[in-house]
Amino acid sequence: MKKNFLVLAFLFSLTLSQAQEANLSPMDTLTSNVAALNSKLEVLKRLKISGYIQAQYQIADSSGQESFAGGNFKSGVDKRFLVRRGRVKFAYASPSDDRGVSTSQYVLQIDVSEKGLAIKDAYVLLTDKWTGWVQVKAGMFDRPFGYEIGYSSSSRESPERGRMSQLLFPGERDLGATLAIQGHKTSNWSWLRLEGGYFNGIGAPSAGADASDFDKKKDFIGRISIERSSASEKIKYGFGASIYSGGFRVDADTIYSVGTDATGTKGFKIENASFKGKYADRKYVGINAQVSLAWQPGITTVRAEYIQGDQPGSSSSSSSPKAAVTSYVYKRSFNGAYIYFLQNIGNSPFQAIVKYDWYDPNTEVEGDNIGKSVVSADGFKSFNTSDLRYDTWGFGLAYKWDPQVKITAYYDLVKNETSKNIQDATGKPSYMNDLKDNVFTLRLQVKF
Repeated sequence: MKKNFLVLAFLFSLTLSQAQEANLSPMDTLTSNVAALNSKLEVLKRLKISGYIQAQYQIADSSGQESFAGGNFKSGVDKRFLVRRGRVKFAYASPSDDRGVSTSQYVLQIDVSEKGLAIKDAYVLLTDKWTGWVQVKAGMFDRPFGYEIGYSSSSRESPERGRMSQLLFPGERDLGATLAIQGHKTSNWSWLRLEGGYFNGIGAPSAGADASDFDKKKDFIGRISIERSSASEKIKYGFGASIYSGGFRVDADTIYSVGTDATGTKGFKIENASFKGKYADRKYVGINAQVSLAWQPGITTVRAEYIQGDQPGSSSSSSSPKAAVTSYVYKRSFNGAYIYFLQNIGNSPFQAIVKYDWYDPNTEVEGDNIGKSVVSADGFKSFNTSDLRYDTWGFGLAYKWDPQVKITAYYDLVKNETSKNIQDATGKPSYMNDLKDNVFTLRLQVKF
């Protein structure tokens, strides 16, 4: 009480002093000061600060193994602690109207880990003030393809996105601009969303890296999505379809495609030996679906996505390039998918997780044909490890400590395609059996 009295006395004396200087009544000056304070508080209310930290411990099958569970393990390392993600997000929105429409939003998100500092989001979102249906977004943000790419890492049940998502869309985000059409919350059409835009095509930067575009070609991404629920809200479901049409400039002479040599063996053949300065096409199509049911055993969720298309890459990888391409390019047709089965265990804080995904970087070859010798004199090259299919099973259990804290134990069981014709540096077959590259992850996530 004494402290409150002193504060009120100070405010009154300050108001009285200001009123005397301006020849105003103390009550008028106090009202003016309160109005100014309320205005500042209103601005602060529109600024939202959120974030999360994911600290984890991992055990790998083999020291120094390659992994899509948070990156490759360094040589001689099979156990590690790391901060997988350390995010802070600042979002400011203009006042909403009676339809719940905010005409402008500004978002900045950064990521801090042992690898350094990286920008994750930096964009502006404008919504038309007449209908509230049309949105324009520009800057760096999630690419609007499929479901898994834009699904927040703080909400996703598996520790990482699938192998296919990581290779096709490194960093998930990209620099670009989109136009979206969707009814506002009070509209009867809020369940339907159409979105499309153009992007640089090189993805978001890693810590300390430059994400500037290296060519003039921009990639188009389009998506249509539906999100509905039953009248009781016990069943929620959604569908989506996406397309990707783009490419990148090749600063090398030769581009290869799949062909058959004189002996009938498949391999990479020279498609064009004067390709320098031209563009290699990237084209994908994808579909996704999600459904969840709230019932007595707990909430059950099934989520799936399938993608196929054409992906030019290097001889050693089918990953989308993040810098100017100065090596020969190899064209491949791919497909892949993932499916989640999630089961909340009654009303308990536990959730069981089962995930299966596959990625086949080259659907035109399989098994022992990978690595098989071809007639090199005719310009052919053999397939290699970058053409192997991978299937991954994931099993996990999540525990919600409280509304902000989640603990997840998860095991990635990775199965690679085998071939007797892939050899190591000593000439011995190296892919006749499944590699020992499984990973166990124990993660603690705190979200605010």
